[in-house]
Amino acid sequence: MEGLNTFSQHSCFDPINLSFKVKERVSKVIDNVECRKYFRFRGGRWYGGIATADVIGCNLHCKFCWAWYFKNRYDLGQLLSPTQAFEKLEYIAKRNNYKLLRLSGGEPTLTRNHLLELVKLSDEAGYTFILETNGILLGYDRSFAKELARFSNIIVRVSFKGTTPEEFELLTGACSQAYEYQFQALRNLLEAGLEPLKEIVVAVMVSFSEDENIAKFILKLASLNRELINSIDWEIVIMYPHVRRLLGKYGLKPKRYINP
Repeated sequence: MEGLNTFSQHSCFDPINLSFKVKERVSKVIDNVECRKYFRFRGGRWYGGIATADVIGCNLHCKFCWAWYFKNRYDLGQLLSPTQAFEKLEYIAKRNNYKLLRLSGGEPTLTRNHLLELVKLSDEAGYTFILETNGILLGYDRSFAKELARFSNIIVRVSFKGTTPEEFELLTGACSQAYEYQFQALRNLLEAGLEPLKEIVVAVMVSFSEDENIAKFILKLASLNRELINSIDWEIVIMYPHVRRLLGKYGLKPKRYINP
């Protein structure tokens, strides 16, 4: 699935084109090493305890994004090499006895070489690396999934933005046709040899979804691999004050939500 040439001509955007544009603003090759802009590094309770690096830059404009206040602030953050980023993550992990590392905030796959080197460093040090991604670029280029599958420490969490193409466009601003990239990401990961639940997690935002659409989504997952159903992590909007303001700006009212 190397490209979709039927994107709508109205106000939606092509996330593949945006990926290349954003990459130019959040990365730089220095001495043949791809460096990436980071907003912050932190420990946290998610996944039972994990060292997290929040990256700047994304290829979607999610209207419920908790990281909206920094993910596209190209004037912020530090430009770091994979080694520098890993050292900061490892410091947090050792201090808190964490075994898990992750990138969050923006979209980690925008800087492919940087990400792969970071996963490699994590693997060599004995850490499990959780890749939180919208899957757009993994669906666009199957070789990316194959490269990730080389590592024994990877868990790929593909976060679906809604349960239908229409929800996807409403929530992200990207053209509805691009929704299929997320399913193609799962196909590519499965074909590369990654296992559902063990190495693939399907996260899906259902705060704005009708029950019927959720049911159809589950059936489509099952058509790819029935084990994917067991890997589903239902995502519900957490109504942080800044998220509540963002939803109000767009006139979105979640059907399901969690108060922090």
